[in-house]
Amino acid sequence: MTVEIVRVYDDPGRTSEEYRILADRLWPRGINKAALDFDEWVKDVAPSTELRRWYGHDPGRYEEFARRYRNELRVQPVVNEVQRLRNIAAIKKLVVLTATRDVDISGARVLCDVLASLEG
Repeated sequence: MTVEIVRVYDDPGRTSEEYRILADRLWPRGINKAALDFDEWVKDVAPSTELRRWYGHDPGRYEEFARRYRNELRVQPVVNEVQRLRNIAAIKKLVVLTATRDVDISGARVLCDVLASLEG
C-alpha cells in the first residue's frame, strides 16, 4: 500500500496508476478547479469544520488535533469512506492532495497514517 501527500501548490502532476484525492474540506485558494488533476474530492473525510477551526494549525495543539481527528475517522459513514480509500490504496498509489503549508502537522498527515495503518 502506497499513500503519499502532495501540496496542491507543489503538485508535479499525475504519474501512471495513481488515484488522487483532495482531502481538504475547503477548496484551495487560488487553484482553478479545472487545473487541479484529481479523481475525487473527499471533503467529508477531512477534519470537521469545528475541529479545523479549533486547531488553527497551532503546533502545540497537533497531538490533540490528531487524536480528535482519528476519532472522527472512526464514526459512520466516514469509517466506510476510509475503508474504501484503503481498498483503492491496496490496488494503486493513493495521492492525498492538500493545500496546507505544513503537511507534517496536518489533517492530511493524520489521514495518511490512518489509511496506512491496519487499525480502524
